[in-house]
Amino acid sequence: MSTIDIKLIGITDLDADCIVNAANSGLAMGSGVCGAIFRAAGPREMQAACNKLGGCPTGGAVITPGFALKAKHVIHAVGPIWKGGRDNEAKHLYNCYTESLNRAKENGCHSIGFPLISAGIFGYPKAEAWQVAIRACRDWISDNSDYDMAITFAVLDKKILELGQGVLGLGKTGW
Repeated sequence: MSTIDIKLIGITDLDADCIVNAANSGLAMGSGVCGAIFRAAGPREMQAACNKLGGCPTGGAVITPGFALKAKHVIHAVGPIWKGGRDNEAKHLYNCYTESLNRAKENGCHSIGFPLISAGIFGYPKAEAWQVAIRACRDWISDNSDYDMAITFAVLDKKILELGQGVLGLGKTGW
């Protein structure tokens, strides 16, 4: 049975088959979640693996080994930069989640850890980002009912955790 959970934990500390990097389209080491994943995996090895892929479009997802991480794989998902909702941001963000889950399934993963994609330096409003993330994951589970996937969102802020729990229907709502 597939599940969705939210934990107050660093994504690199998750015990999951794969974790998702909130990547840029060039798949270059960045800051925030991306920088933390690259540093924990081994920045040279991760950058070399990403360079071989040649980039990824917004809304897409590609996979590399996890190198020194607990996770066997890292899925690099390129979220949209928030432009006020006028540039198909919700569609691209939705695709980040479903494409990440597709890469996980294709590689035999049954557990995946996500950050809240695009809600950091890309500026996507957090409440709306949660709505898209949870809807995409629920839709994917429904469309792949024959495949068990444990989905965990890793967040570092209690307010973001509570906001996500509200969207997921587990607790407090409101920011």
